[in-house]
Amino acid sequence: MLFSLLIAPAAAEAALPPSNPGTPPMSDSPWSLLPAASANAEALDTLYIFFWILCGIAFVGMIGVQAYFMWKYRKPAHGHAKTSPLTHNGKLEFIWSAIPTFFFVILFAWGEIEYMKQVTPPPDALDVRVTGQKWSWTIEYPEVKGCSLTNDLYVPVGQPMRLTMTSMDVIHSFYLPAFRLKKDVVPGRYTVLWFEATKPGLYPLMCTEYCGDEHSSMVGRVHVVPQEEYGAVLAKACELKQGDTESTEDFGARVLTRGGCASCHTTDGTVKTGPSFKGLFGKTETLADGSTVTVDENYIRESILEPNAKIVSGFSPQMPSFAGRFDDKQIAALIAYIKAQK
Repeated sequence: MLFSLLIAPAAAEAALPPSNPGTPPMSDSPWSLLPAASANAEALDTLYIFFWILCGIAFVGMIGVQAYFMWKYRKPAHGHAKTSPLTHNGKLEFIWSAIPTFFFVILFAWGEIEYMKQVTPPPDALDVRVTGQKWSWTIEYPEVKGCSLTNDLYVPVGQPMRLTMTSMDVIHSFYLPAFRLKKDVVPGRYTVLWFEATKPGLYPLMCTEYCGDEHSSMVGRVHVVPQEEYGAVLAKACELKQGDTESTEDFGARVLTRGGCASCHTTDGTVKTGPSFKGLFGKTETLADGSTVTVDENYIRESILEPNAKIVSGFSPQMPSFAGRFDDKQIAALIAYIKAQK
């Protein structure tokens, strides 16, 4: 568990945009640790480094003793060396048992202390709800009415955050590499994770439990911002309204991004988990029950709010409902965007 949280996966860097000012760089060296961006990460890194220093000292000591004995008790050039009559040495046996036991107890106590800290959220932690579904993370902030983000988690520096997580379909695993945290997200129950970010920047989050075809695209970002800017930044991120000079199609593109639709649908004709939006509007689709339907405004709206009502032949019912997440104006903009994909 400790090693999986500390080794830098290639996906951690892939989850971030190409250029992110203020974001600690990911090293290309396989020997480097990821940036430590939380109090928990710094504590685990210290334990990890201590463990490997201890292993290195033990390795060098054991190999050194072995090499010495190989030299000291090598076969003489002539004749044979007389074997010692001693069968054992009680003092030596106690020493080589006591020393490892002492360090094992240190590692256990250290690990237990850090574990108890990690599973006990402080009472002043801010609450955030996280829902995993194929293949995106829905992140809700109770403090901001109606705020529901997809694959974007906003966090203030120096403020404990408690994530209460569940899944709508299969088991997922919420992983924050830079925070050294990973927790399974299970259907029908809640799991809790908490942390306190220490460094502003943009960090990856991902799913580390194989959950289907598009598992590798279930990635997101953690935005760590100064505490005094957190409220304004979160309010702006949660706002999903059409700008005064923004076209309906462009607003629809933002709605699509907010919903994480691109994890299952494309605009270039490539078929993924769901049908491509390219040339979709006006097309006649054959449904799983053998009937046909023309893709119009009503069909798209129904598919957004009740995605399993009419399943296109060749696809499985995996899309979550967006009822309550998108209002009429946002749905209308998304329909306009799909209509524009010729």
